[in-house]
Amino acid sequence: MESNLCKVVIIFLVLGIVNIQVHSQETYVGFYSSTCPQAESIVKSTVTSHVNSDSSLAPGLLRLHFHDCFVQGCDASVLIAGLGTERTALPNLGLRGYEVIDDAKTKLENVCPGVVSCADILALAARDSVVMSGGLSWQVPTGRRDGRVSQALDVANLPGPSDSVDVQKRKFAEKGLNTQDLVTLVGGHTIGTVACQFFSKRLYNFTTNGASDASIDPSFVSQLQTLCPQNNGIGTVACQFFNKRLYNFTTNVSSDPSIDPSFLSQLQTLCPQNNGATNRVAFDTGSQNKFDNSYYANLRNGRGILQSDQALWNDASTKTLVQRYLGLRGLLGLTFNVEFGTSMVKMSNIEVKTGSNGEIRNICSAFN
Repeated sequence: MESNLCKVVIIFLVLGIVNIQVHSQETYVGFYSSTCPQAESIVKSTVTSHVNSDSSLAPGLLRLHFHDCFVQGCDASVLIAGLGTERTALPNLGLRGYEVIDDAKTKLENVCPGVVSCADILALAARDSVVMSGGLSWQVPTGRRDGRVSQALDVANLPGPSDSVDVQKRKFAEKGLNTQDLVTLVGGHTIGTVACQFFSKRLYNFTTNGASDASIDPSFVSQLQTLCPQNNGIGTVACQFFNKRLYNFTTNVSSDPSIDPSFLSQLQTLCPQNNGATNRVAFDTGSQNKFDNSYYANLRNGRGILQSDQALWNDASTKTLVQRYLGLRGLLGLTFNVEFGTSMVKMSNIEVKTGSNGEIRNICSAFN
């Protein structure tokens, strides 16, 4: 019996590796083998160095790639700095890992100037961050070029924390991804944390009677409410939506200088800096630093943090896919690990730009 299970696992791994190698005609594995053979190893060593210093950068890099691909395709448009860019949009304000990409780009430019795109660095760094967190590796097709457009308004394409399953399916389908890809890629929430502001509505007054979301495990609600105290509100707007103007507005200015100083002090009294909105909670309670399938067990137990996550268990069309990744049926996490790589390759080829459709940026945060 044990021998047969081992054979099944080996066959599964081989099939998984074959599937993971599937790519579009525009990108392919080993794109830099002759022009910059050290490209992947340089990105890997850079990611390893940064993640060893700060493990929270691993989920940050994975999320950075996801947010990039869902807006304008996988073209590094999320990396562009400046007013009105994707990077400044509300859903992207909490993204992390920019410094890792910049560091890798600097090293690559020293060895192979003008060759490796920032979009490819993002795709490689996402893979390496998963491996650093204990997940399986996969081969990343490369050959993307960097985009020349980055607009904050375009982030409406991103899946939202309160999206229903139908809305999530639509947004993924618009990018050429199916329901299995949806359930699999959202499993990236097995690592990392999320700010309370993105799910606090589930804890307080979820419905008009003031109750919390009934789909949350009752014992878990009290834990989350302790971590995320109820936010104050002024009139019709909650502090969380303008708190950044009051504290750490920019890296060198503590508050927004356009606010009247006397009014600023009033606002800071009403909205203390640590009012709970910016507190962070693990997506995958009990396993936030390990890339595994426990995220799906948390959904089954009513411990999904985001409304959009928990909906995957509550909706019959996605529940069966979640169940595939659990327990022995999911080969103790192996099924998820292999299929995650396959779906990541599909996602990494969303609307890729090649040839004259893009550029190789000199600096990832600015167009040439």
